[in-house]
Amino acid sequence: MSEQVQAPVNREHVIQMIKTIYDPEIPVDIWELGLIYDISIDDDNNISIKMTLTAPSCPAAQSLPIQVKERLMQIPGAGDVDVEVVWDPPWNPAMMSEAAKLQLGYF
Repeated sequence: MSEQVQAPVNREHVIQMIKTIYDPEIPVDIWELGLIYDISIDDDNNISIKMTLTAPSCPAAQSLPIQVKERLMQIPGAGDVDVEVVWDPPWNPAMMSEAAKLQLGYF
């Protein structure tokens, strides 16, 4: 019986999954909002995310990081998922993608 080898998780898998998560107050996904600061994937397919929120008092402060972790654990072959919320640098609207700025009328 041969052991089945899992394909490595790559950055694009992670980004595509993150793009399915939306801030509950803003109709834009958290990738386009610029809330994801860092993605690391090690040789064992463990995923580490550094993210922020639009404000420390954000109503989604408890739920959004949990949603990110749960969604990334659905990636085939993913190992452990660690989501760290950081506040430095503080988020601001300039961190949004051009698409998000257009969608929200920031021009």
